[in-house]
Amino acid sequence: MTRPVIAGADGSAPSLRAVMWAAQEAALRKAPLLIVHTALRWAGNVPLAPQPHHWGAAAEATAWELLRQAAERAQTGTDVQHVTTDIADGPAAEALADAARHAQLLVVGSRGRGGFAGLLLGSVSRDLATRCPCPLVVVGPPPSGRPTHIVVGATGEPGQEPVLEFAFEEALLRELPLRAVHAWTHPHATPGRPQPLVYDIDAVGQEEALLLAEAIAGWRERFPDVTLTEHTLHTHPAKALIDASHDADLVVAGATARRAIGLGPIASILLHRSHAPVAVIRHPTP
Repeated sequence: MTRPVIAGADGSAPSLRAVMWAAQEAALRKAPLLIVHTALRWAGNVPLAPQPHHWGAAAEATAWELLRQAAERAQTGTDVQHVTTDIADGPAAEALADAARHAQLLVVGSRGRGGFAGLLLGSVSRDLATRCPCPLVVVGPPPSGRPTHIVVGATGEPGQEPVLEFAFEEALLRELPLRAVHAWTHPHATPGRPQPLVYDIDAVGQEEALLLAEAIAGWRERFPDVTLTEHTLHTHPAKALIDASHDADLVVAGATARRAIGLGPIASILLHRSHAPVAVIRHPTP
């Protein structure tokens, strides 16, 4: 059976946008859509106090009604063929990460019902970005214009193959051009070759452009139907990706698979500031 696309739903506006995005993605992938609502059986997460064995009747009815409405919107607004719903017990990030073990993609809103209104990124999406076992897409505010391209952050370093593969596949699925963005602030250091104190910006820019070209050369051959443009910029990588996210359908970024060292500053800033949904692809540390 084809692995599902999973969407987390809590009834908030961002989660409903995530459900619709996931439904469109499931239709493109010809995959089933599973909409999951997660909640504790009581309001507090107290580790030393066990959760009750059963939901209260009113709480369970409310959860299933929320899921019914989300599924109805997904089926009405997209071409997704198969939609199912489920309730998962436990803290949201933990429960969704567990559900995503057998998924090809997990989609959540940038923030849910909880937390402070001023926060741009909710704790659930932030936590999932460091623990999700499959690619994660975080959907934020609705776009201001019509999406025209897909963006991928290309570092040119080893281990980015899953990031580039996901970006090329999305561009092919959505029939959109792919913009590969490589940004640098200092010359690219390699073992035995530390960053020089003084350097020629133009010369380094040419070296960085060559690094990008070499990183994506094989992917051009593998995805000949994807229109690809390369952008090498002398700026902070997060700023380059945020700028490129204007009018983008999706921004694809990598994150280290080692949860102990966190998400990383570039992906973290991007999740807060991107103008488009962000796909976080965890990959091994080089």
